Amino acid sequence: MPTLLVILGPTAVGKTALSIALAEQYGCPIINADSRQLYADLPIGTAAPTQEEQARVKHYFVGCLPIQEYYSASRYEQEALMLMRRLFATHDVLILTGGSMMYINAVCHGIDDIPTIDEALRQDILGRYEKRGLEAMLGELRLLDPAYYDVVDHCNPRRVLHALEICYQTGQTYTSLRRGEKKQRDFRIVKIGLERPREQLFERINSRVTQMVEAGFIDEAHRMLPYRSCNALNTVGYKEIFRYLDGEWPLPMTLDRMRKNTRVYAKKQMTWFKKDKDILWFHPDEQQQIIDTIAQML
Repeated sequence: MPTLLVILGPTAVGKTALSIALAEQYGCPIINADSRQLYADLPIGTAAPTQEEQARVKHYFVGCLPIQEYYSASRYEQEALMLMRRLFATHDVLILTGGSMMYINAVCHGIDDIPTIDEALRQDILGRYEKRGLEAMLGELRLLDPAYYDVVDHCNPRRVLHALEICYQTGQTYTSLRRGEKKQRDFRIVKIGLERPREQLFERINSRVTQMVEAGFIDEAHRMLPYRSCNALNTVGYKEIFRYLDGEWPLPMTLDRMRKNTRVYAKKQMTWFKKDKDILWFHPDEQQQIIDTIAQML
């Protein structure tokens, strides 16, 4: 049976190196499951595979979208499955890797059939949010979908606005469309999770921020200033560096915030992943043990 190897874990844990090693062993391409690495012009801030790494192994869904384009986990599910059907015709094994929990879940289990949002509606709701604030939008959500209002993170504007988009687009509650039914796949899924001791992971995150700056991250972010309202840039790293470019924060404070917020995000990733009992966990240095484990399952 065709097999999808899913290499997952928190940011900076070492997924890229292992994925490339496995892809070279099995002679297969890599499918990216990092929602920000899909965008062109963000290679430094998203820690995308380098040109050298992409020359070693064919990568899909890396640097393929313009910064202004809206993209969703639902669209990713459709396009990734279409690509995989084509690739499985010539490969017994494919590798999916990344840290975007929703994107991995979309491929492995499927997500609810949420309609694509009209761009004019999206901009209208975003404009109302920017003018009126989050509390006002929460008030709308409470009227339109009280059940989702009770469970949504009231400090997460992206989720609040998305629920409102669904309500206005469909005339139905977001709750009624979130069935959470697991879809069947016609390929085997093997999930390999990478984890490190917290101190070790945090040290790697701290070092990565320094390396990003040395590689030209500030210049990359400066080029993105005209597009700062785009969803692709609503992410750790860019949000902080924009404050520096605006003159609000000094650079040392900015980098400290980047490190702190990236560490917080990594902890959220691990909390999400640890709920999945199908994941087999390893330290990234246990490469041979990972290879042997996969071989026994194929």
